[in-house]
Amino acid sequence: MKLKATLLALSAVLLAGMVQAQDGWNWPADPAQEAKARELNAAYTDYMKSEQFVDATHPLNWLLVNVPELNESIYINGVNIYKGAADEVTDAAKKGVYQDSVIAIYEKRGELFNNESNWIENKAYYGYQFYKSDKDKLKGAIADFEKAMELNGTINYQLTAAYFDLVYRNYAYNKAYTGEEILAIHDKIQAMLDTEAAKGTDVTNQKGTLEQLLVAMELIDCDFIENTMGSKLKADPTNEVLADQIFKYSVQYKCFSSAAFLQALEIKHAKEPSFSTSQVIAMRYMQEDQSDKAEGMWNQAYTLAENATQKSDAKMELAKIYAKQGKKSAARAAAKEAAELDNSKTSDAYSLIGGMYMNSFNDCKGGESRIKDRSIYIAAYNAYQRAGDSQGMASARNQFPSREEVFTEGMQVGATLNTGCWIGETVTLATRD
Repeated sequence: MKLKATLLALSAVLLAGMVQAQDGWNWPADPAQEAKARELNAAYTDYMKSEQFVDATHPLNWLLVNVPELNESIYINGVNIYKGAADEVTDAAKKGVYQDSVIAIYEKRGELFNNESNWIENKAYYGYQFYKSDKDKLKGAIADFEKAMELNGTINYQLTAAYFDLVYRNYAYNKAYTGEEILAIHDKIQAMLDTEAAKGTDVTNQKGTLEQLLVAMELIDCDFIENTMGSKLKADPTNEVLADQIFKYSVQYKCFSSAAFLQALEIKHAKEPSFSTSQVIAMRYMQEDQSDKAEGMWNQAYTLAENATQKSDAKMELAKIYAKQGKKSAARAAAKEAAELDNSKTSDAYSLIGGMYMNSFNDCKGGESRIKDRSIYIAAYNAYQRAGDSQGMASARNQFPSREEVFTEGMQVGATLNTGCWIGETVTLATRD
């Protein structure tokens, strides 16, 4: 994980807190004690300026123990001194003591000055640095990040990756969250980053880290979406937040066939109907052989369409549904309208019409004239021709009447006749031979 940029940015903030003094000094009333406090205050400050952090801890510790309310500066500078001392030593035990002292100084400062909102993020980030690999202590850093969000409503966007890394580690080490809780945290951080991005900030790295960590947790797959999240949505279909999560992760993980995705999409569509949502819902209904529901949704999609192409798509799908339902006249009308709205649909529309004509022989034959009965194949041929469907044309032509049949009925090639039946088209008589 790349947190180097965050470290650099925070360094500037933390270093700005190094001060020698502030208003409101509370020197001891006892002259001897005051003299010693002044002497040690000057001593630790000199050590700090020369970056002798371990040496600086000794006089500073006396001040923190004996005159804890001397001035807030001993806590502001104390953080930097103990952090510097931790970096300076190599002994793991000593390093740990100095790191713990950084956190203790922040906590004491909070007790005395009640201004956590000003520095709680810094404390949280130090906790991340110090304790991210300690399965017990990392919980304190998480609590500090959450306290920062409670006090300030958000955290610095550069800290979001550190916070979610702690969540990831707490889950890995301690199984501290349910899948839903992790997703809720993830979505909350995403919302923060979206807010920052709206200001023009590049949050690509932070979002990328979040997604890497989420994937690494191996929480989400189609089974999780369907069985865990979906069962909860089924029990509480008014939960729009959960529905949004299911929709988002179903799209991200390509879990489009689940019942949970369909339910989430229906909820989303009811709240914010659009052509795209109605289109996907209608397609799902068709997959589940619910043609009546699909018909209603495609009609809604038509009314929500934003352009002629979308209207054409809706009409073409309705044509297919009507054809499947046996509503042949309605199917033909919808197919022709689709082609009129978007000429790129002409081939599909007239191939569909040609197919319906071809399949209508048994329904339309009267049995009195073989020529008239077979005229529907000429109508089919004409539809296939308009579609540019050579294979369909050949199939239809094979069913034309023969020259002998035309002669027998006393008709002539080139004559016109009406197919009758639902087709009702006037065609020019032709033969297959």
